[in-house]
Amino acid sequence: MQAFQFENLATRVRFGSGSLRHLREEVVRLGAGRVIVLTTPQQVSLADRAEELLGDLAVARFTDATMHTPVSVTEAALAISRQAGADGIVSLGGGSTIGLGKAIALRTGLPHLTVPTTYAGSEMTPILGETDNGLKVTQRQPAIQPRSVLYDVDLTLSLPFAASVTSGLNAIAHAVEALYAAEGNPITAMLAEEGIRSFAQALPLLQADPYVRSAREQALYGAWLCGTCLGQVGMALHHKLCHTLGGTFGLPHAETHSVILPHAIAYNAVASVAMGRISRALGTDGPPALVMFALARQLGAPTALRDLGMPEDGIAQAADLAAANPYPNPRPIERDRIEALLRRAWAGSPPLPEDS
Repeated sequence: MQAFQFENLATRVRFGSGSLRHLREEVVRLGAGRVIVLTTPQQVSLADRAEELLGDLAVARFTDATMHTPVSVTEAALAISRQAGADGIVSLGGGSTIGLGKAIALRTGLPHLTVPTTYAGSEMTPILGETDNGLKVTQRQPAIQPRSVLYDVDLTLSLPFAASVTSGLNAIAHAVEALYAAEGNPITAMLAEEGIRSFAQALPLLQADPYVRSAREQALYGAWLCGTCLGQVGMALHHKLCHTLGGTFGLPHAETHSVILPHAIAYNAVASVAMGRISRALGTDGPPALVMFALARQLGAPTALRDLGMPEDGIAQAADLAAANPYPNPRPIERDRIEALLRRAWAGSPPLPEDS
């Protein structure tokens, strides 16, 4: 066995049906007594519920969390937090809200408890992507990692199926990249394969009936595993492309991951061991890039960047940005091949057979 490094990240996890009822207990456990509650405008009712559970521990709220964590939004939330004298952060929602909580924690050092309602997996990583002046910059620091996570399956039962699919494919992308990451190790490989398998089994069941609790539990479990993988390793081509597309062109986060994933897998098909693990997790012998593309179509996920609002004349710029700074990837980053990949993704074409 080759030498490797593995570092446990210091996050407490509480998983199960109805775990939100432990919110006040978990906040007290963090040593916080005055918290700011964060959500998006669409989840104000969840902020209301959290404040009822927290009682006098909730001293402020900010319900305008936004996709891609704009610095201007963080500054607005930070002002409210400081004015209220908050000594802790509670974020409830998906990647947008969790990202905002991370951004505040990074700037203040306050303990951050998060309650995920999607399968994004951001809650398990020390990674933050912030957008300013049309560019998304990603950084990794221990201070970004949430201290505590409450996984409540009940909160995902109402997640629309379309959002469940794109969120789930986003999570699968975390595990896929962990399988060929430069920092990969046997532990993250096991977690990644199990995470992909969990979603590959759960998402078709949810397509038949979005309210099947066992499938929701399996998907949330998969999100935990896939997020943990991303927290352990660096990011490669897939995430670099998605951050470029989201930060520069304002494309929706999870949907962009859904479109790019099969093409990134095809580009990195040279990582044969990783491809074997992906195929095993998907339960197929076919090329994983094409199988993933077919699965996205079967589940009704978007498969074309143009359908997400990506301008065709922005493809060359995106390729330039994605190739501008070197980063570890199984296959060398070649600017012209990246542009070709993006053109196929823009049109909704399958990954090319020679890349898979």
